[in-house]
Amino acid sequence: MDYRTDAPPILRDFLVYHETIQGHSRRTVDEYFLDLRNFFRFLKLDKGRVAHNTPLDQISIDDVDLELVRTVTLSDVYSYMNYLSRDRAVHPNSPDAHYGLSAPARARKVAAIRSFYKYLTSKAKLITENPMQDLDSPHLKKSLPRYLNLEESEELLDSVDGVNQARDYCILTLFLNCGLRISELIGLNITDVRGNQLRVLGKGNKERMLYLNEACLSALSDWITERDMLTLVDQNALFVTLQNRRRISRAAVHKLVKKHLAAAGLDSTQYSSHKLRHTAATLMLQNGVDVRTLQEVLGHDHLNTTQIYTHVDNEDLRTAARANPLGRVKKRNKIPDGQDGTA
Repeated sequence: MDYRTDAPPILRDFLVYHETIQGHSRRTVDEYFLDLRNFFRFLKLDKGRVAHNTPLDQISIDDVDLELVRTVTLSDVYSYMNYLSRDRAVHPNSPDAHYGLSAPARARKVAAIRSFYKYLTSKAKLITENPMQDLDSPHLKKSLPRYLNLEESEELLDSVDGVNQARDYCILTLFLNCGLRISELIGLNITDVRGNQLRVLGKGNKERMLYLNEACLSALSDWITERDMLTLVDQNALFVTLQNRRRISRAAVHKLVKKHLAAAGLDSTQYSSHKLRHTAATLMLQNGVDVRTLQEVLGHDHLNTTQIYTHVDNEDLRTAARANPLGRVKKRNKIPDGQDGTA
């Protein structure tokens, strides 16, 4: 799949804008394409532009143009949301597919549609009024991020052994100390280690520099010493697999994280590499890092993304409650009227 050849011009221009101007990753842009392709397939079916029994995944969007795009209303999008919540197969190719996408999955598709129409209105100037201005997203339940406590984090690091010990220990140490995203970790090059700093390329190709603490420097030193003795196919990659000597993959990182979680006696079904990012953020916040500094460390564009971690640990809230001097005032028993000798 390549949106540059598969997408009609009006969608292709939007996707190119996001990849080249907005700096979104190829993966993000591909997801935008898939979401918009599915929407316009549904739209053509819903508006009777193809036979009513045509399978959705066989509908071409080659003819989607400005004329069709202009006809879309909020009602069309809400009909699409109704289809997604009731009739869309979660795993279409599975014989045991369930139906109805989750609210987060539907919210992502709403975001793609909203972004497309914002581009048409404010950037491409192809339409004068944005019909998606008031488009609502599905209500999402706010769930607190799952994370390891300090003792569990130490147990995880202590569990690391085997032929990949130096590499795996270094990866887990960076996750737990720097709060890296998995895409950031696998994208690291050897040249990104600069003394006591680490250059990280985050979402939207935004660069940030992180200071490395003693644990990270020690783990990196051990791994780089071992790495330098390998004959590498990928000379740039910081982390490689020992089997093919190429840059480590996302799947390989997920696998090693699960492996060491299980070895530490932790539930590997409940935690992941992203949960280690949550762990780093929570531990930093619990130990005096302010939320704005944490925002810089994690590479969040918006503070409200970071602020979810302020709700993870309630000890500060309990301390604040105990600090209020009125918290020690107890109710005095009053004597009912007429029982104290007065009328």
